[in-house]
Amino acid sequence: MNTNNRIFDDIGKMMTSVAGVAKGARDEAETAVRGQVERWLADMDLVTRDEFEAVREMAMKAREENEALKKRLDALEGEASNT
Repeated sequence: MNTNNRIFDDIGKMMTSVAGVAKGARDEAETAVRGQVERWLADMDLVTRDEFEAVREMAMKAREENEALKKRLDALEGEASNT
């Protein structure tokens, strides 16, 4: 009976070691993949969220100014055609 317990203890230790090695390999693989993805994204020259929002606000402001100028131009053209 003592031999069986020792075998189970050895198997338990081996399983713990295998789990530790597997976790280490997984962590190393995740780090490698994360580094590769970060390099890939950096090479793509993507804009940041802040840059995107700034350009978006500029475009919205330009559109509003364009609409205001169109209304003003329409009003001036209407006055010119009345005279």
